[in-house]
Amino acid sequence: MSTDFNRNEEWMKQLLSEQRQRLDKIMLGGGQKAIDKQHQKNKLTARERIAYLCDEDKPFTEIGAFAGYEMYAEQGGCPAGGTVAGIGYVSGRQCVILANDQTVKAGAWFPITGKKNLRMQEIAMENRLPVIYLVDSAGVFLPLQDEIFPDKEHFGRVFRNNARMSAMGITQIAAVMGACVAGGAYLPIMSDETLMVNGAGSIYLAGPYLVKAAIGEDTDNETLGGAVTHTEISGIADYKFDTEQACLDHIKKIMHKLGSSKTAGFNRIEPLAPAKDPQELYGLMHVNNARPYDVVEIIERIADAEHGGTGKSSFIQFKEDYGKTIVCGYARIDGWSAGIVANQRLIVKTKKGEMQMGGVLYNDSSDKVARFILNCNQKKIPLVFLQDVTGFMVGSRSEHAGIIKDGAKLVNAVANSVVPKITIITGNSFGAGNYAMCGKAYDPRFIYAWPSAKIAVMGGDQAAKTLLQIQVAGKETTEAEQQALLENIKSRYDKQTTPYYAAARLWVDDIIDPLQTRERISEGIAAANLNPDVEVLKSGVWQV
Repeated sequence: MSTDFNRNEEWMKQLLSEQRQRLDKIMLGGGQKAIDKQHQKNKLTARERIAYLCDEDKPFTEIGAFAGYEMYAEQGGCPAGGTVAGIGYVSGRQCVILANDQTVKAGAWFPITGKKNLRMQEIAMENRLPVIYLVDSAGVFLPLQDEIFPDKEHFGRVFRNNARMSAMGITQIAAVMGACVAGGAYLPIMSDETLMVNGAGSIYLAGPYLVKAAIGEDTDNETLGGAVTHTEISGIADYKFDTEQACLDHIKKIMHKLGSSKTAGFNRIEPLAPAKDPQELYGLMHVNNARPYDVVEIIERIADAEHGGTGKSSFIQFKEDYGKTIVCGYARIDGWSAGIVANQRLIVKTKKGEMQMGGVLYNDSSDKVARFILNCNQKKIPLVFLQDVTGFMVGSRSEHAGIIKDGAKLVNAVANSVVPKITIITGNSFGAGNYAMCGKAYDPRFIYAWPSAKIAVMGGDQAAKTLLQIQVAGKETTEAEQQALLENIKSRYDKQTTPYYAAARLWVDDIIDPLQTRERISEGIAAANLNPDVEVLKSGVWQV
């Protein structure tokens, strides 16, 4: 390998080391003391519950591990948004799992907790996945109640989604393993089946203290809303168990009996390992994404090898010699048929002798992607976007050539695409390029970022210089003062472009190791295949 490759590999591995260190801390939830306290009560932690519930021979795809990261310092933090969630397999069935983390502020709902739970319900509805709720929560985090209670995308939306999913025929199972208070009491009762752990789980609209204050009645948790009360008196719950393990075992039995349903029919054959070594993904992108690279090299380490023992990749380029700042083509990923759209970072020369900058969307590349998206929709092939884009080409020449029209055509195609879209942000994701390459606003089924990702309206240097010009306009400042101000602006802006800033706010579902890319895409298509309601896309005005 070259010196450049080794340097790039070292940089990527350093980024991954930092990611793992941060993730290890997040996985402790509220800390070791809180975990020990949970164990003293004969209770498992959220992560232990999920590990016990899920099939050992299948992957658990965690979503939102970095939710809330560095967002609630004044409140003592909110690791993983106070809830552990993802897509796993229970008795062989792929499903969404949501578990309140009682070690984090007693499982209370922060604003980001609500956003994360709604995201998981969205995934369940889009992909027709059964949902398992492992409930152990004190309810809304009262100091921030104004940011979580009344709005459309706040706490109450969860129960609206419970009702909508029930109408859609999506199975919902709730296991109450701790407190389930006030408005949160509706979640398990609006599920199809409710399980409770005796002596630990409780469901009530108002706790003993509030009951005393409101109507003067003296009562306790168990009498008010314990497992015996709700399985023998109110009839609200369906089953009670003496241990959490027995409760989780029963969920496995329920899941094992679920009937099968129609699929979308996405094509899959026997998977083959990539033709080129995936380990080499670490050394392909240059340090700080500062230099061009060939994105086809990345694709050929994610896509399957071609069947027939040719030793070649299954990736077949579409319009290879046209619109070269974008690579489009068909491939197999873990056996699944997929259409890939990837920004090409190489600086290329057109047949007209023009130089095109890599990572930039031009008229021809925009037109090429729009047509390819239509093809994939007509063939019912899921789309995978690999983002490393600085935006659309600017300047009078591009404007005269109608870059806005061609860009609008591309955005229209992405917005109206009906096949599942999965987005991986490998490098830059700037400006309207984020939209055109299926950023979060364009409803990808799943969206992940490599540790090398940067997400912003424009690059840090350009943004800092633009903001500096605005701030010093009409003022007398020295060169030293301007430089100090520039560094301050750039430092603040750069922090906001990191994948951690994006993942904390759920602009991306997770930050992943490049070696996980293939599995995440495969699991995403497998989930999407469970929703049969995929229709052929009509061409629309953007095809003209």
